[in-house]
Amino acid sequence: MPSTATEQGAAEAAPDISATAKGTVDARVAPRVVHATADPDGRRPKGSGDRLRALDGLRIVAALMVALFHYVGKAQTAEAWGRNPRDLFPDLSHVAFYGNLGVQLFFVISGFVICMSSWGKSAGDFFRSRVSRLYPAYWAAILLVTAACVAMPTVIKPLRPNEVLVNFTMVQQPMGVPRVLGVDWTLWVEARFYLLFALFVIVKGVTYRRVVVFCGLWTVAGVFARVAHNPLTDELVMRDHAPFFIGGLALYLIHRYGSDLLLWGIVGVSFLTGQRYVVTALWDPHAPFHRSPLVIQTAVALCFVAVAAVALGWLRWADWRWLTIAGALTYPFYLVHEHLGWFAIAGLHQHLEFTPRQTLAATLVGLLMLAYVIHRLVEKPVGLWLKRAMTSQAARVRAAVRA
Repeated sequence: MPSTATEQGAAEAAPDISATAKGTVDARVAPRVVHATADPDGRRPKGSGDRLRALDGLRIVAALMVALFHYVGKAQTAEAWGRNPRDLFPDLSHVAFYGNLGVQLFFVISGFVICMSSWGKSAGDFFRSRVSRLYPAYWAAILLVTAACVAMPTVIKPLRPNEVLVNFTMVQQPMGVPRVLGVDWTLWVEARFYLLFALFVIVKGVTYRRVVVFCGLWTVAGVFARVAHNPLTDELVMRDHAPFFIGGLALYLIHRYGSDLLLWGIVGVSFLTGQRYVVTALWDPHAPFHRSPLVIQTAVALCFVAVAAVALGWLRWADWRWLTIAGALTYPFYLVHEHLGWFAIAGLHQHLEFTPRQTLAATLVGLLMLAYVIHRLVEKPVGLWLKRAMTSQAARVRAAVRA
């Protein structure tokens, strides 16, 4: 397991790391719906609705970056390969060593997509969409990885049953329980972002003004949290991850309403504060293999630039249908790729004697195929059923209360 928060990032949301809000890191991007009428605070959206398939493409790129980091960039994968992967991939490993920065890209995308998908939604709608979006694939990943650990404990030892059960809740990290999925620390980061945004923005209704005020207050809170040196404050405010979500929120407002000096100022401050955290978390000049601070800063800048390109419509030409499919695979792939990938590498390379490149290619393709199966057989049907069930039960409760 990575030791620093950002190194965990590669190992860990979601994105939702997810795409209508997906993270998370989220996995699918919902169509942008822009109303012709002005918003309650007087702002008038620009343009017409369209599907932002470029975000799906960015999400799958971020997931593959993290996967390469886990397969080739981390010295800890030597147990799966049988030797240090840097000896097997001397050139690729130097690039993959920066792959965990895909997590920061996930967080910027998440801010953008959550703002987009929550517009016009109630807090209840938002809660139901997040639960039905995140949990089905997550539960499936927990079961698959646990089964693999039991079958091949020489690669990764299984957790105790009580620890596995806590993992089904997605709150194992604050409870101090070991994680079944190394990458799910990002889901805990995403969940806290959802909670903050719901409490301070969605409950009252998402508007331009409320999102801008939220971005400003969250930025200031992160600065004060760093001075306070209080673990609880750090946990609530997420001072190190907040800049990326805030930047994504501001970029969606730019996409919806057009360029605005205030919004670009928020994006700029988010980049400046975010890059500081990433450099201090990932750069160790005393390590035998250390990352270049300049490369780290450049990668963080590209995360913001890529999402800004979507916000400004520069990537409107990237409207291929296969990007939607790729985006749908991102979340389940992100969940299962790390540990199941190590099992696949050990089996293919050490036991079936595939070459390193054949092993890497087969592992990536195999995990993407598994992600498709999870998406079609678990994520879509179970998520839809869960959302409908929660919606109907909420309607019955409202009817009973009115009665």
